[in-house]
Amino acid sequence: MTDITSEGPSEHLAGTGHPSASVGADGRPSPLVDLIAYIELFYFAYRDFTCDPDTILSQYGFGRAHHRVLHFVHRNPGLKVAELLDILKITKQSLARVLKQLVDEGFIIQKAGNEDRRERRLYLSAKGARLNDKLTQIQAKRIEGALANLGPGADAVARNFLFAMITEKDRPQVETLIKGQRTGPSDAASDYNP
Repeated sequence: MTDITSEGPSEHLAGTGHPSASVGADGRPSPLVDLIAYIELFYFAYRDFTCDPDTILSQYGFGRAHHRVLHFVHRNPGLKVAELLDILKITKQSLARVLKQLVDEGFIIQKAGNEDRRERRLYLSAKGARLNDKLTQIQAKRIEGALANLGPGADAVARNFLFAMITEKDRPQVETLIKGQRTGPSDAASDYNP
């Protein structure tokens, strides 16, 4: 397998007959070629990042939407349904179906808000916490292995790259969520330089 870290993606595509391997007037590969390689790497990385959790989730009849709900409720106990909708950027109907299944099967507990009884606050049950921990551990192991192969300083570069991929207007909300300010201090985002 080619080492993509020692050569740019364009060096892998240029001259290969790859339809995206266009060459400029100066004989150098087009910058678009590099970006297409990143797009493809992102797809493959996401495929493999979600593969193991997908297998576990399928045993429960769950999918990635269930996983995201479990993750954000775990990280933000007492999260309002409206806040979860804002985080996930999905429709009420999509969330309602997923949430109903998680509540009905005992993975999520809904409680009325203290000030406004119409509010629904979400918490993981012990069963939900066990499933979330299992999913988190398998993904954390993959990330840890990838970062270990990149050497010193890779953690900060990877975090900053991923943070820069987020739409600028959403970055403050994401940073707050990652730092865990709803549930207490965390150094999870302390290396960010947004």
